[in-house]
Amino acid sequence: MRPSDAIKDKHAIIRLIVDKHGFSNPKIYGSVVRGEDHEGSDLDVLVERGAGRCTLITIGRLCEELSEVLGVAVDVKT
Repeated sequence: MRPSDAIKDKHAIIRLIVDKHGFSNPKIYGSVVRGEDHEGSDLDVLVERGAGRCTLITIGRLCEELSEVLGVAVDVKT
């Protein structure tokens, strides 16, 4: 599945998952924004750090949950 198809109508759930893990303001960037994504592409998400701790573990958990919900690989950057 293309990441651009995976995120259709899922903006609210993405925001909820990002908030749940202590981050905010998710933004999609990369191949999806350029219209160059294809099956097998990952979804690039930029988030802002929240008031809590930002560790590799919390970023990893966020990536994992987003990947499970969307059905595509996800790469998160802060």
